Amino acid sequence: MQRLSARVSRSIIFSVETLLSRASSTSVIPKQSFGTLSVQTNLQKLQQQAIPSDFLRWGSLGFYRTSRFATGFTPLQPKPLDSIIDVERCKDRSSEDLISIWDDYHLGRGHIGTSMKAKLYYLLEQRAAPCRYFVIPLRRGSGYTTMFAQVQMPHIIFTGLEDYKARGTQAAPYFTVSYYTDFAESKDLVLLRGDVVFTSKLSDEEAKCLLETTQSFYLNDVRYKLVERFNRETHEFEFKDVLQALSM
Repeated sequence: MQRLSARVSRSIIFSVETLLSRASSTSVIPKQSFGTLSVQTNLQKLQQQAIPSDFLRWGSLGFYRTSRFATGFTPLQPKPLDSIIDVERCKDRSSEDLISIWDDYHLGRGHIGTSMKAKLYYLLEQRAAPCRYFVIPLRRGSGYTTMFAQVQMPHIIFTGLEDYKARGTQAAPYFTVSYYTDFAESKDLVLLRGDVVFTSKLSDEEAKCLLETTQSFYLNDVRYKLVERFNRETHEFEFKDVLQALSM
């Protein structure tokens, strides 16, 4: 079991504990369905004589995968990008081509691949530096569960708020995200890789939604005020404002 960073200020711990008394992680909200991520590659086909077209595309960029998905990484000890793809070979590909192949490659089995413009990444990095923690409600069934996010760029670690309340810095991560800036200057592109550590706690669809929602609170000017309040003015933070911002 990996540890979250031990440097959590007392005000943040107070905030987390206060949230539990203000908002139930099983509160009832209107139902909302998620989009389904389809697994485009049947792993069994890799053992057949005919090589799938997606596998050929992955191979064109030097992805290090043969008959199974690349293994995940230990939280806080992420895989370097050159252990996932051949960085040199990617330099000659267009941003659009690289994004498409990167996304397809990571679909399913606890891996999520996406990307963002370098400008947005640097804004996220800038805003996360003084505001490293936040809480995100994740829709689940007719209610929601609350997740605790530690944003320490170029990584984000998510765990359940209930687990963080019970175990503090000993709480195990549910989901980890790494940002790769290797192509930020040359292609205005930052690649993101997410790994679901506990698939029993979080589905791929939920993990993707969690990541997108968290980023929106750091990149949207209005929503970021709630992040600042949580980190800097804990006594004025109200979890209901987060629910309201998400129309929950």
